[in-house]
Amino acid sequence: MVSQHFNQIKRKRTNGPSAAVVQYDESAGDAPLVVAQGKGEVAGQIIALAKEHGIPLEEDASLLANLLDLDLGDQVPPQLYSVMAEILLLIEEIDHSY
Repeated sequence: MVSQHFNQIKRKRTNGPSAAVVQYDESAGDAPLVVAQGKGEVAGQIIALAKEHGIPLEEDASLLANLLDLDLGDQVPPQLYSVMAEILLLIEEIDHSY
């Protein structure tokens, strides 16, 4: 996990969007898994599908960069657990408000 500092707005304009999908099954007790990822048109389709199905989106450039470095099916490493926990709590709050 390398922390990188780029002009994210310029990078997004140049390369298009990026996206990663993380799946977490609380009953399994395993770490969250990276189940999809992409850049450009693929990322656009991932984002569109998430919005279409009401799946919450989180924009965190640093987390995204680290998730894109993982292979599909990889578990999210322990170094990212605190960030993932914050996101899961946010999603839980959103679910309870509906």
